[in-house]
Amino acid sequence: MKISKILVVIFLVYFIQTIEIKAQNKLYEFVNPFIGTGGHGHTFPGSTFPFGACQLSPDTRLEGWDGCSGYHYSDSIIYGFSHTHLSGTGCSDYGDILLMPVTKEMRLDKYQYASHFTHQRENAHAGYYQVFLEDSKVNVELTSTLHGGVHQYTYPTDASKYVVLDLKHRDEVLDTHLEKVDEYTLRGYRYSKAWAKNQKLFFEIKFSLAIDEIQFEYGATTSQTEMVNPTKALQCLIKFKDSSKVTKESNSRILLVKSAISGVDMAGAHKNRVAEMPDSKWAFMHYLNKAEVAWEHELSKINFTAQPSNVLTKPTKTEWLKFHDEKVIFYTALYHCMIHPSIYSDVDGRYRGRDDKIHTTGGKFDYYTVFSLWDTYRALHPLLTIIDKKRTNDFIQTFVKQYEQGGRLPIWELSSNETNCMIGYHVVSVIWDAYNKGIRNYDITKAYEAMTRIATHYTHYTGVGESMRLKEEFKEGAADAEALESYCKYGYVRADDSHESVSKTLEYAYNDWCIAQMAKALGKAQDYEYYINRSQNWINIYDPTTGFMRARKNGCLYEPFSPYTVDNNFTEANSWQYSFYMPHDILGYLDLLGSKAKMETALDKLFLAKTETQGRVQSDITGLIGQYAHGNEPSHHIAFLYNYIGKRDKMQAIVTRICDSFYTNAPDGLIGNEDCGQMSAWYVCAKSGIYPTCPGENNYDAVDGAQTDLIAKYLDAEYTDDKLFHNRFENNVKTLRRMFLPKYVKNLRTLQYPIHLDKLKKFATVPFIQNAPRIFSDSVKIEMASPRLGLPVYYSLNDSKEFKNYTQPFYLHESSTIKFYSLRNTEEYQLQFAQFTKLPSDRHIILKNEFNSSYGAGGAQGLMDGIYGKSNWRAGDWQGYQGQDIEIIMSFDQSRSLKRFAANFLEDQNSWIFYPKSVAFYVSNDSVNWTMVDDIQTNKSSHSEGVSITKFETKLHTIQKQEYKYAKMKATNFGPMPQWHEGRGHPTFIFIDEFEVE
Repeated sequence: MKISKILVVIFLVYFIQTIEIKAQNKLYEFVNPFIGTGGHGHTFPGSTFPFGACQLSPDTRLEGWDGCSGYHYSDSIIYGFSHTHLSGTGCSDYGDILLMPVTKEMRLDKYQYASHFTHQRENAHAGYYQVFLEDSKVNVELTSTLHGGVHQYTYPTDASKYVVLDLKHRDEVLDTHLEKVDEYTLRGYRYSKAWAKNQKLFFEIKFSLAIDEIQFEYGATTSQTEMVNPTKALQCLIKFKDSSKVTKESNSRILLVKSAISGVDMAGAHKNRVAEMPDSKWAFMHYLNKAEVAWEHELSKINFTAQPSNVLTKPTKTEWLKFHDEKVIFYTALYHCMIHPSIYSDVDGRYRGRDDKIHTTGGKFDYYTVFSLWDTYRALHPLLTIIDKKRTNDFIQTFVKQYEQGGRLPIWELSSNETNCMIGYHVVSVIWDAYNKGIRNYDITKAYEAMTRIATHYTHYTGVGESMRLKEEFKEGAADAEALESYCKYGYVRADDSHESVSKTLEYAYNDWCIAQMAKALGKAQDYEYYINRSQNWINIYDPTTGFMRARKNGCLYEPFSPYTVDNNFTEANSWQYSFYMPHDILGYLDLLGSKAKMETALDKLFLAKTETQGRVQSDITGLIGQYAHGNEPSHHIAFLYNYIGKRDKMQAIVTRICDSFYTNAPDGLIGNEDCGQMSAWYVCAKSGIYPTCPGENNYDAVDGAQTDLIAKYLDAEYTDDKLFHNRFENNVKTLRRMFLPKYVKNLRTLQYPIHLDKLKKFATVPFIQNAPRIFSDSVKIEMASPRLGLPVYYSLNDSKEFKNYTQPFYLHESSTIKFYSLRNTEEYQLQFAQFTKLPSDRHIILKNEFNSSYGAGGAQGLMDGIYGKSNWRAGDWQGYQGQDIEIIMSFDQSRSLKRFAANFLEDQNSWIFYPKSVAFYVSNDSVNWTMVDDIQTNKSSHSEGVSITKFETKLHTIQKQEYKYAKMKATNFGPMPQWHEGRGHPTFIFIDEFEVE
């Protein structure tokens, strides 16, 4: 009886407090859009509809990494309010169609219409933004529809009403059009170039007040019936009459603006506006209420049920504030999960495809854009497969259409442009994960075809029976043809062939596992065998001598090596952070290490390592616990690996620390880039008690003490099989497993998670050569090993067809080629090649300048080793010098006849690498007195796209003395980066490889 009374008291306190909270706030009011606008979160505070095409927000920053979203909390000036923004990306784009209310005429150059503002007079919640402009004294309120935005400007009493329309804002403009439809309406488009190289955006803007006159960029004015060259206007100042014919708004200080956008055409923008912002509806609150209702519906899919810790007595103010902050952090995170991907089809179903042509969905699905797949496949998309099946199905419909119309699935798609940003082909993860959860209302055959095409672009099988193999072709359909060809040929991506080779190898292997699972589900046994074998390639870059994943160059372990080093072998990370990336085969990793204790030690070392990194400065590496970096995605799954070895207490401690330390209710409340929802999705999943360590696998990692009920409501008739998905996570693991629907999750990893290492299939691995320099003076020692110790290695030298069993180290004394392999059954498996070059003994290179440590190309002797750098300079072999002229001397043991001089340079201006202004060659016999042979003025463009390599060369004239002991090359640096460049003013690089003297 006593226990029952206590339970009743607990229930009543819980019920009363819950009612109290819900009475005070709707869920959308718990969203704080300012979270992530400071620090490096790169979010924006303005208004958007759930997954909406329009993100209407203030712009306070025009350039720089922390200006990617257009807004940073540390700023104090607003340039205006544009209609498109990216949430949390690491590259800049959008900021289209900027409007700014002002109260007087002015010139529009250099943002003279910008205004100061303070955060004390700025507010926002989901679907709403407000700010007071200090200079013009105009109060601005914004809300959104699915394809547009509604502005409400409240001007000072008796002030004139003007609005600036700026189509020049932020990105490089390719083309514009502006026309006046009637005295209330403007229509036009802007084509621009930034991250998306050819973004096309159309718009229609309707004002509540009649236009009196329009002043264009160069000062030309016109009446309401006559316009001066409006079609190419980049900026204009619009003056309004005092009275309105289209609105009954009694407050004469108010100007309402209804703007709609479209990726299709101006007719599409018009249809979007009429459908969502009809002429008969002008009340700002009408549209605000619709936006709030939409957000309330989406946010209510997950109920944050946590309460202050003390529910038996009245909680303290501190406890309530902590609970309130936790709720704000949670719903803001969920809000950030629902901004991108963004709808890209119009209300009539039309959309601009990847072929730049107009297509239609036929009303069967919605077409989307902004797919940050390298980030979002990890937690965002797995979360959406549970709480938003309909949109997930539409995403995959979109992928299939992009494949049909553009020839390839997306890597990082933006406004029907492929940015080719980041690595892997993680779209296959999203497709397989959805298919595996029963989301299949699309052309499955076409989807599978597209999955295999992006991974290899194969066409058919060769051979018969057991010897049947896929014929691989790497064409424009592959994600990264050069890297994938290396990956399939050698069993890993060689650093010789592509940059970020370690990260690519690991991520390709996981992607291949996803394709293998799809092949298995579709009954394609041969494909399954092929891709499951490829999915084991992650083992091939494991170094058993250090326990880390390491790059391989020339068949050898890459040197120098430190797991703390951030360089071009990794994607925004180092070896610490990537050495645990094999999410599809953690048990295989455990087997490779040999015991749970060794895996625990490896994880412990990661979280206890020093927090400093070495090598290149990488702004994305933030939120460090040891070398775990929560501010960037490669680390996101690692804490949950403790579950595989039964160390849930360690997992729980790390996850709790991350939640409490790296997510706060403040502008800098995100420890790294939001990345289109991934950073927030991690938090939502952790707080909901589950994490998809391996997306596509029906095993989730359970987190104790979850604070939410997960509720997915499917209203579409197509998705009525699960009308309610309800899950309350408690500390009790058995309850946790029982209450989670088996349809979604087969197992939650806990202390009792079964591990059967003896049943693992053992795959052959690719051998490597340890620590052997590619160039040598006298001899080089060759030592071979395999990631899985004990496997045999076979090798041959030069043209010999006889392969010997490697048993002990040996030496090379001349330039040689080594071929070597391991065994897979009785076949040679992925033949490896290594070339070693003996340097000429009669000459030496003397460097007069210090090269950048990240671009050494083998040091001084690397400039005469006969190995030439490739156009993909990130793969190495180029020597880089920043902000300085360079001087290189070649000395000979004795004087000799010299005939020809040459130096090889690379240019990639987008990466700050410019050709030198001039290249001069000199000769000398004492290295003090020099005679110029030639001074070549390169005359290269200061604004060039793409990557190119040029060899500058000359010959000695016959009248000059022909025997010298020294030759010298001097290259003059281009100077500071030009004004057109985003890095304007910073020093440029010179990249050189090979100084040739004959």
